[in-house]
Parts: sequence; C-alpha cells; structure tokens
Amino acid sequence: MDAGVTASGEPPDARAAAPGRAGRSAEPTPNGSGALLVVGDVVTDIVARHRGPLAPGTDTVAAIRTVPGGAGANVACWAAHWGCRDVRFLGRAGADAAAWHEEMLLRASVRPHIAVDPEALTGTVISLVDTAGSAAERTFLTDSGACLRLSPADWTPSLLDGVTWLHLSGYLFFAEPSRAAARAALASARARGVTVSVDPASTGFLRRYGVDRFLADAAGVDVLLPSRDEALLLTGPPGPTDPAGAADPTEPADAAAELSRRFPEVVVKLGGDGALAARDGRVRVRAPAVRADARDSTGAGDAFTGAYVASRLAGAGLREAVSEGCRAGARAVSRVGARPELRAPLPGGLAGVPPRA
Repeated sequence: MDAGVTASGEPPDARAAAPGRAGRSAEPTPNGSGALLVVGDVVTDIVARHRGPLAPGTDTVAAIRTVPGGAGANVACWAAHWGCRDVRFLGRAGADAAAWHEEMLLRASVRPHIAVDPEALTGTVISLVDTAGSAAERTFLTDSGACLRLSPADWTPSLLDGVTWLHLSGYLFFAEPSRAAARAALASARARGVTVSVDPASTGFLRRYGVDRFLADAAGVDVLLPSRDEALLLTGPPGPTDPAGAADPTEPADAAAELSRRFPEVVVKLGGDGALAARDGRVRVRAPAVRADARDSTGAGDAFTGAYVASRLAGAGLREAVSEGCRAGARAVSRVGARPELRAPLPGGLAGVPPRA
C-alpha cells in the first residue's frame, strides 16, 4: 500500500506559518506546547477482514475485532501519538460504552470530554475489509447512534482555554443538532483567533447533504483536509474544455487549487498516490507515496490528519507536515483498526472489547 511521504518541489513560501485570517495571527505555538481540541464522532468499530468477495446467503470466513473508532476520536489519538502533548476530545456516546471509550482515549493520552446520551446507544460502524487486494480497501456500514446527537448544550467556550487549534470532524455537519454544535465551536474559535481545520469525512454523506450547504457551513475554516474523492465532489463536475490548455478540473490538483480560493490551506489525501497541498489557487506541495504492508485501510486519513495537525502545532512548515501526515497514514494501514497502539495496557487485562448494552 502506498500511503504517501516526503514532499518535494515546495516553493520557499510553503514553509510559512499555519494559515490564519487577515488581521489576526493563527500560528500554532511551536514545540508542541499549543493545545489541540478535536470535536467529532466517537464510535465502536467492528472490523471484519475477509479475503475476496462476500458469499451472499451463507458464511464468509473473516477475522473480526471490536476496536474504538470514530473519525474525530481517531484524529485526536493520532495527534497525541505524533507528539502533541495536550490533546482534548469532545464527543457524545451512549451509556452502553461511554466509559469504555473514555478509558481508551485516556490510554491514548487524550483528555476526553464525552457527553453521555441517556437515550441513544453509542455509534457503531461495521468495517468490511477485503484483504485480497493490495490496498485492503474497506466498506462501511454506519449507525451513527449517539455521536451525531452532540448538541450546543454539550459545548462550552472554556473547552478552548489554552487551545491554538480546533479540528472539526465533517460528520458533525450532516445532522442536527451536531451541526449546531459544530457551528458553535467554530464561532467560538473564530472569536478567539484559533486555527480551525475540517475533514469533510464522507462522499456519501456529502452527496446527500449537499455540497453547497457543506461549503456554506465550513465558511471561515482555515484548513480543509479532504480525500481525493471529497475534493473532486466539492468542486463539482468539470466545465467546458479550455482550448488554450486549462487544467482539467477532474484532477485532484486542480480541485485542491480551486478549493484553496475558498480556504487558506487545502491538503488533499490521495491514498496510494500520496498527498498534495494548495494555497492561493495553486498547488504548493506534492508528496509521493511510501510503501506499507497494508492490513486495514480504516482510519488512514484520520492518521494523516492527526499527524499533520500535530506537526503544524509543533511549528512544522507545510512540506514537513504533509510528509508527517503521509508517514502516519502508512503506519495506520499496517495495523488492524483505526488508531495507533496504546501507550499502556488496559486495566484488568481487557483486550479492547467494550461492555455490552
């Protein structure tokens, strides 16, 4: 599996500080001393690794594990693993597994703020991973459960005390009241001059929700971190061919350039083709791929985002941060599950299985 590493060809201005809006500085505190707050989803992942097509109507042999997940929580864990010393996470889970998820975040050196939903169960994702191919591609069956019931009542601006970077999981924008919670967090961050990043999260949800609605919701965000497919979807269908040789808008580089006219910094994750970053309407960094023994591609994009943000908070330039993100993505696909290894064993010898409802 190629996950992308070591950017090259970066122009001198690509080492500029992290993007901020005109009239204020949003540069992260160097040396990892700035805090990161991630607001997003936390879910229970059931990862089923099978080889070849599923057999309808009968059994398919698979290796099945239950592990903690959720794009937002995964980003927080990878950022902590990549050296960010103060990582906080806000999310919502059901009473069935909230304590387990809190413990797993603590073991990953993340400070959890998990609102316990009295009605809905914790979100669950079944990840079907076909190991027959070299990419270990996955298909998701998603029950959002409590995670998209995060509400403005769960938000308090004091969560931003000491924070220099806020990351929002794009899943929050696809349902009320979580969309209102994301807007509240974004407004608080803008008022404090905190850098804000967003990962669009899902082409399926984006299509159903509407590209224009999402782009309107994300107005004011400093860094957009889409996948290749998300970037292409967000820039719409190609226009007429320019006889003078204009760039093909179906290419991810062109999509990144176009999106960077809306957002100060756009970093597109290309999977096996590496990654690229754009500013001011043009691509500034391209990152080729690095080989990895792919076992499970679940969470590779979250790993990229966590390492990228941690690197930026530590004072890294754009090229270095993209490289670190790609390196984390390569490490992620070599593991089963969407998170890095825990720094300490779970109490009581637990093997990472949540309590049953």
